Amino acid sequence: MKIKVKVAEKKTETVSIDTEFIRLDAFLKLCNLVQSGGHAKIVIQDGEVKVNGEVCTMRGKKLHNSDKVEFNRKIYEVRVTE
Repeated sequence: MKIKVKVAEKKTETVSIDTEFIRLDAFLKLCNLVQSGGHAKIVIQDGEVKVNGEVCTMRGKKLHNSDKVEFNRKIYEVRVTE
């Protein structure tokens, strides 16, 4: 017996910043995905966050224009506005 599973496509949300880059932990706080910097540190070090499709454990990782962050099965794209 075969079972067909339909996987929902992940939606991408664009988040605008007005600086050249933003650190990963600050980005998670900006998006209200974590409650504090300490919470951000824990989820990043536990490997729960992906940057551009790869697990990232560096909380100081610099995110630039068009980088994509995945957390809790949602994708957030960085957009630098000038």
